[in-house]
Amino acid sequence: MLFKKAKTDFLEYLEIEQNRSQKTISNYDHYLTRLLDYSGEELDVKDIDPELIRKWRLWLNRIGTNTNDNLDSITINYHLIALRSFLKYCAKRDIKTMAAEKIELARNKRKQISFLNPEELSRLFEQPDTKNLSGIRDRAILELLFSSGLRVSELVSLNREHVNMSRREFMVRGKGEKDRPIFISQDAAYWLKRYLDQRQDNSKPLFIRYYGNKKTDTTGDFSRLTPRSIQRLVSKYAKLAGIIKHVSPHSLRHSFATDLLMNGADLRSVQALLGHSNISTTQIYTHVTDPHLKAVHEKYHNKQHG
Repeated sequence: MLFKKAKTDFLEYLEIEQNRSQKTISNYDHYLTRLLDYSGEELDVKDIDPELIRKWRLWLNRIGTNTNDNLDSITINYHLIALRSFLKYCAKRDIKTMAAEKIELARNKRKQISFLNPEELSRLFEQPDTKNLSGIRDRAILELLFSSGLRVSELVSLNREHVNMSRREFMVRGKGEKDRPIFISQDAAYWLKRYLDQRQDNSKPLFIRYYGNKKTDTTGDFSRLTPRSIQRLVSKYAKLAGIIKHVSPHSLRHSFATDLLMNGADLRSVQALLGHSNISTTQIYTHVTDPHLKAVHEKYHNKQHG
């Protein structure tokens, strides 16, 4: 069977039988199409073997991105994970090809966690010009990202009716189509209410842009801020605040998690608030946030010089 035809069947299987999100299906389509880009449209599923995968990995490593000369190992692993899932599907359908277990993922270096301390957060929040509506919007975005731990994709998908301002909480659907509760601080609620009270439009999105096409649209999706817009916004204010380190929307999610842990929150609760399916993902924060370790160090280390 041609890989192109089997890929289409696989993506339909993900949608209908696995009930995977459209974002996941789109990503898998993108990663698997890269194999066709390398091997050609006539690739047959039975011709997928370890040597083809080895050469494809080399090709992936060298194709690069807009900002780098080659793909990082995490991105290459996303391609391999998609292919492994496809091969498992083939095995279920008795389509002859190589075993998924033969594909080994690249070892990744653990990324250093980038988070802001309270003084940096304070400086960041002070940067938007709150004399105008876009500045109030930007302050609300910064406060909400830190207060809630939202992913940037979750933030931009919010509509006005999603947020319960009186209870300061709402539900969001995150990765894997899993719902989780979101709670926001009084500061975030204040700036969000101030922003919404000054809105003169009927657009549904919680956060909209104030440039470009000004036509009225009740759906508002033409004016919805994109993840890239939020990334640029956060980066701009971080530079204005004199913060040298790289700051992204995810840095504020990291800051949310580290703030909770540093103040004594338990790991399981933080896992739930972040929407992590596996607690090992949440454990990346513990080496920088465990206050108990500092107390042990101060109590027991080098006492002969005390």
